[in-house]
Amino acid sequence: MGFGIFMGIFPVWGFQLLIAIAVSFLFRLNKMLVIIAANISIPPMIPVIIYVSHLFGGFWMGEKAQRLSFDDELTLDSIMNNLVQYVVGAITLSILAGLLGGMITYLTLKIFRKTTPIS
Repeated sequence: MGFGIFMGIFPVWGFQLLIAIAVSFLFRLNKMLVIIAANISIPPMIPVIIYVSHLFGGFWMGEKAQRLSFDDELTLDSIMNNLVQYVVGAITLSILAGLLGGMITYLTLKIFRKTTPIS
């Protein structure tokens, strides 16, 4: 689950699911769980992921960090000025969300999984 969430947010738009499936075969992960978790980047979530990624990137950019302005005209220059901040933030967000999702899944299974005696 954690790897699926990681790949769903990682900034390789259009190739997230393909890479997630390939890596899940390579590391023998549960393919269905990876596919389900990687679909975190469904259309209603994309603006949230982009915005939060941009905010996280601001932490790494320091004084070079830029704020998103929704009242300015969207131009190619404004996209290029914010691209590095977005990519750095998306990588950070994908790592943190993947770790958090993996830990929550692990703890939930640890609590609710019934132990069966080996016969």
